Amino acid sequence: MNLLVLGSGCAKCAKLYELTEQAAKELGVPYEINKVTDLQQILALRVMMTPALVVNGTVKLAGRLPSLDELKTILKQAEAS
Repeated sequence: MNLLVLGSGCAKCAKLYELTEQAAKELGVPYEINKVTDLQQILALRVMMTPALVVNGTVKLAGRLPSLDELKTILKQAEAS
């Protein structure tokens, strides 16, 4: 599973990265996670608000920090599809 955390490096972006990694580890899914801080790359993904999470090339959330349970749900759905 390819995971991208988009953001400028703010505290919420760092927290999203941490929670996403925790969710993937707890679910036991194979994953690769990267941070994207470049504004041009973020805009190329059509994201206007950060933090944002991209799973396997699809933007799954933007502009807010989800709960750990919500992240697990997002990752489970992505794994199933």
